[in-house]
Amino acid sequence: MRTSLIAKVMAGAVGAALLAGCGSSSDSAGQAQDTGPVSLTYWAWAPGLDKVVDIWNQQHPEIKVTVKKQASGDDLVTKIITAAKAHKSPDLVQAEFQALPTLVSNDVLADISKQAGDTKKDFADGVWQQATLGSDALYAIPQDTGPLMFYYRQDLFRQYGLTVPTTWDEFAATARALKQKDAGKSLTTFSSGDPGLFAGLAQQAGAKWWTTSGEKWNVGIDDAASKKVADFWGGLVKEGAVDNQPMYTPAWNKALNTGTQIAWVSAVWAPGVLTSAAPDTKGKWAMAPLPQWTKGASTTGSWGGSTTGVTNDSQHKDAAAKFAKWLNTDPVAVAALVKEGGIYPAATAAQTGTALAKAPDFFANQPDFYTTAAGIAKSTAPGAWGPDVNVAYSAFKDAFGKAAQNKSPFGAALDTMQKTTVADMTKQGFKVS
Repeated sequence: MRTSLIAKVMAGAVGAALLAGCGSSSDSAGQAQDTGPVSLTYWAWAPGLDKVVDIWNQQHPEIKVTVKKQASGDDLVTKIITAAKAHKSPDLVQAEFQALPTLVSNDVLADISKQAGDTKKDFADGVWQQATLGSDALYAIPQDTGPLMFYYRQDLFRQYGLTVPTTWDEFAATARALKQKDAGKSLTTFSSGDPGLFAGLAQQAGAKWWTTSGEKWNVGIDDAASKKVADFWGGLVKEGAVDNQPMYTPAWNKALNTGTQIAWVSAVWAPGVLTSAAPDTKGKWAMAPLPQWTKGASTTGSWGGSTTGVTNDSQHKDAAAKFAKWLNTDPVAVAALVKEGGIYPAATAAQTGTALAKAPDFFANQPDFYTTAAGIAKSTAPGAWGPDVNVAYSAFKDAFGKAAQNKSPFGAALDTMQKTTVADMTKQGFKVS
């Protein structure tokens, strides 16, 4: 397996205690030959994957893939790391983008850049960069992604004479104008329970939360771009221009359904949430590009998304990589992923494919929904993840939760998030500059 700078930094930093027992059971030179029938195991959580895999198995009898359904998020990350320590990992694993550095640092994922060929052309640069960790290695094939967008109630925007904001300054002005017209309504809310959204907004602004330099990590959660985003939202919360309540609660659902909250900064998967959270508002929403920090720019962040990685324990890396590439780039496979799993594919060609030719039912009033979404997705800014995203996200929920409720400066909460993350990485044995 080709060794990249990023892998050296992470593997060297984790230390003997963490990496004990985590070494690869085989490398590219020592893996079993894939000349005969092989069986691969795939740990994943996306719905309907078994039906998609059935298509592969019918077309490729020489490589049989079996899906083993797993819990998502940190539960799967913990389980796969534990399995890797015992050299009992599956051949393939579905991993969220932000989990990749953690899995690489624990020697779970193989570098499949040689097997991937020219796959890079199938994805937006910002999406591909998250799978390479900014190196010449490739640790997974992107599967789905969640570009950020702006959702708003068309009817209420017309009623209150509001214009869809194209910049964040216009967004703030729109929030204030709505409050002046109807104090009982809010443009949106800042949710301290959703660090992934804040990370995506910081990403759009140019934040680089984790980068490497030599054999050290640079942690920049409190960088200028993130400070700008934190101060912007903290200011709106302090003056009462936007709400300060968490999302995904009965109260939030009611606010959306009754029109108390008339807009939402979210990702491409938002229609599914609105369908269940605000069923009475079907056909009343529209989607537009995310407001920009510079007028005329066109950059977005992402909230969510996952990949398909090949583990170091796999004895059939070439076969596993062949399947991962097929799953996430083949037109038939990706169309099946959209149909069976309801994902928004990372492959750019699939974003305007037949599977997404029709707008979501909830947005039947916007027939060009997915055409617009595909244009937005192309401008996804690169993400910069590190080996302890879970710690950073936990610190966000705690520090920003207190700041949002107290309407105190968000900059201080960001500083707390930075200090907590650095302290954790130092404790784990990473070299942090």
